[in-house]
Amino acid sequence: MEYETITGFDPKRYLGKWYEIARFDYRFERDMYAVTAEYSLRSDGKIRVVNTGRRGSPDGPTVTAAGKAKLGAPKDPVRPGFLKVSFFGPFYAPYYILALDPDYQYALVAGKRHKTLWILSRQPQLSQEITQHLIEIARQHGFDTSKLRFVEQSNRTPY
Repeated sequence: MEYETITGFDPKRYLGKWYEIARFDYRFERDMYAVTAEYSLRSDGKIRVVNTGRRGSPDGPTVTAAGKAKLGAPKDPVRPGFLKVSFFGPFYAPYYILALDPDYQYALVAGKRHKTLWILSRQPQLSQEITQHLIEIARQHGFDTSKLRFVEQSNRTPY
C-alpha cells in the first residue's frame, strides 16, 4: 500500500533525536520502553538510524539497533516524505512520513500495509491536543488507531 506523504521534506532538518510517543506493537519493539530514534548523516549520503529502547521497563536493559535510510524517491515530487529503511542488510522497508510539524518537532510515520505506525516527537512528551490530531490523521489514512500503544518514557507518564 502506498500512502500520500508530506510535501517539502528536508532530510537534514529531520536529523537528530526523536522520542517514540506511540506505536503499533510491532514484533521488533514488543516490550520496549523509553524508545528513541536518532538520525544522522552518513558519509555516503544515506542516513544512519539508531533505535534505542529499554527492555521490560523504562529502567530495563538498553537495546540498540542500527540501520540506514535513504530517500525512497528523491526525484518524485509527489512523495518527498518517502524513505526506505534497512536494519537487515540489503532489505529495505518503506517509511512514509504522513504528517510533520513545520518546525520538525513531531511526526506521524507509517510502514507498509497498515502494520506499523509511529507518533514521534523531539521531546519525551507531546501534548494531548497534538497527539489527538496525529491520531485523527492516522484514522484518515485507514489505520485502526485502537492498536496504538503509548510508550512510557523514563521521565513522563503515558496517557
